[in-house]
Amino acid sequence: MNKNTELMEKIVSLAKRRGFIWQGSEVYGGARGTWDYGPLGVSLKRKIMNEWWQFFVEDRDDMYGVDAAILMNPKVWQASGHVATFADPLVEDLKTGERFRADHLLKDAGVEAEGLTNEALTAKIKELGLKSPKGNELSEVRSFNMMFQTNVGAVVDENSVAYLRPETAQGIFTNYKNVVDSFYPNLPFGLAQIGKAFRNEISPRDFIFRSREFEQMEIEYFVHPDTWQENFDKLLQDTHTFLKDKMGLKPEMIHELDVPEQDRAHYSRKTIDIEFDYPIGKEELMGIAYRTDFDLGNIQRVSGKSMGYTVKGTNEKLVPHVIEPSFGVERMVMAVLTASYREQEVDGKTRTYLALPEHLAPVKIIVAPLLKNKPQLVEKAREVYAELRAKYGNVSFDDSGKVGKVYAKADEIGVPKVVVIDFDTIENDGLVSVRNRDDASQIRVKPSTI
Repeated sequence: MNKNTELMEKIVSLAKRRGFIWQGSEVYGGARGTWDYGPLGVSLKRKIMNEWWQFFVEDRDDMYGVDAAILMNPKVWQASGHVATFADPLVEDLKTGERFRADHLLKDAGVEAEGLTNEALTAKIKELGLKSPKGNELSEVRSFNMMFQTNVGAVVDENSVAYLRPETAQGIFTNYKNVVDSFYPNLPFGLAQIGKAFRNEISPRDFIFRSREFEQMEIEYFVHPDTWQENFDKLLQDTHTFLKDKMGLKPEMIHELDVPEQDRAHYSRKTIDIEFDYPIGKEELMGIAYRTDFDLGNIQRVSGKSMGYTVKGTNEKLVPHVIEPSFGVERMVMAVLTASYREQEVDGKTRTYLALPEHLAPVKIIVAPLLKNKPQLVEKAREVYAELRAKYGNVSFDDSGKVGKVYAKADEIGVPKVVVIDFDTIENDGLVSVRNRDDASQIRVKPSTI
């Protein structure tokens, strides 16, 4: 087992053991490509989304939030090109019928498959003599549309067809005119949304990195066509600032990939992928794309309604172009867990901890009595707990056992500080012991100074 595979297994194990992330429907054997978030995972995920919203929306005066419906008129996906082009290369095990991503099989074999046509993928698989994971012959490669199709209403026919949205972006584009009509913001301006998206992945894998149900944090930033490059560069720089200062990701773990034309999405004239050094390798964390007027132009063409914007103070009318920074919440969670995972040798034993930025830690402080069977210690610990909870909110009480076990638990869930009430607290100075997560150092202070 290589070091990266070992690290991935340790992160997955910790996430399950400590209540961050569990396999979806696990009690019934699981549902592939789905994941449930436990109490700590929900907290971490929510904090990441809140930081993103604060940084990109609340702290700016050129951003507006929307929250569009998941089920949309199917014309949305026809106009956007998703019905015709939103597909992955599929290959089948000719004996078992199991389906796999052709490009993933080639990548696992050490072959770069980005940008290859289905015919080229088939030829490469035959050239290398690749078999299915069970050793069987593979079919030729064909396209597989990843959208989840459903039906709306009591009658199931061609008129009831709808789709679970494969991205949140189209909900923003369909509300562009509503925002312009209601608020008439200055150009450039952005619309932001956080929400669920669904993709029928052929082969979901790598923990929460590639799943069938996930959340996106997306911005569509509407600009004058002449200023797209400068706005693109500004948003790209803002993204780096957010990843470093708010998510705690080290710059050396972050890489830019200028995606070549043959590998870009059908709507993109320029795309920069931000890649991160995951345990599974250097993979896409998020992307920023210049979508031109592709989406608004399609809406205008199919709906027959003008998507034009009149530049304030002038008679200039235009259809704005769009810069799209798109973040996957789950990929951000995985990056944060990866970046914060630490192991330290202490007296021949391995101490495992998550060095989470304090503002992302699911629990800020744990308060514990030195001994759980001493009522006076427990009572004082409860008093200190109530004081700190009123002050910070995100504080837990733990009288489950020995302090050493409390420390170990706190380390693994990334709690920055553990406050311990001992006999000196009660009998002598009233000071409490505060243990720091990252270096395991301890100091004694008054509770009011924490």
